[in-house]
Amino acid sequence: MSTETDTKVVAEVRENFGKGYARRLRAAGKIPAVIYGHGTDPVHVSLPGHQVSLLIRRANAVLELDVAGTQQLTLVKDVQKDPVHQIIEHIDLLVVKKGEKIQVDVPVVVLGEPFAGTIANVENTTVLLEVEATHIPQHIEVDVEGLEDGTHITAADLKLPQGSSLVVDPETLIVAVSVPTSALAAEEEIAEADAEVAAEQSEEAAE
Repeated sequence: MSTETDTKVVAEVRENFGKGYARRLRAAGKIPAVIYGHGTDPVHVSLPGHQVSLLIRRANAVLELDVAGTQQLTLVKDVQKDPVHQIIEHIDLLVVKKGEKIQVDVPVVVLGEPFAGTIANVENTTVLLEVEATHIPQHIEVDVEGLEDGTHITAADLKLPQGSSLVVDPETLIVAVSVPTSALAAEEEIAEADAEVAAEQSEEAAE
């Protein structure tokens, strides 16, 4: 039985196309897909729906395809879903080679809690990296534990896995720690009220 960590997938070459045929494939528990890249002609295939839907939960999933007995390493480049039912309608697969460097957007995961009264605003949910095709990190962790208002974490501050390098500008803002606007507004209202009370008390004293 295939599992979420088993990236070996048997792909069936398909000769028929069109929306009607694609619907029949999906009804049979299969996903239409196309393999392209490295100067090769596109190959249209169908994939086992349940296994592949588990695998692509991970960002930048790499699938080891068996296409008519030929082994092909591919990167899940695009997943097209029905906007209402979220059913996978089609997958684009990019041919990759072991040891090859590719550029991918890797998700950013924030850990910890910033200083009391502040929030960590994620300005960029992914960061573009150059990595080995077979060693793509699942995510990049950003620790905001105890960080105070005004702290900025840029791409240059990220701890990247060995073999990975930044493609984006190192100064790209990833996370900014700040006091929520609502809290600032509340503090200003309190300060204004205190000032009014003090002014009234000063006037009464003067009288």
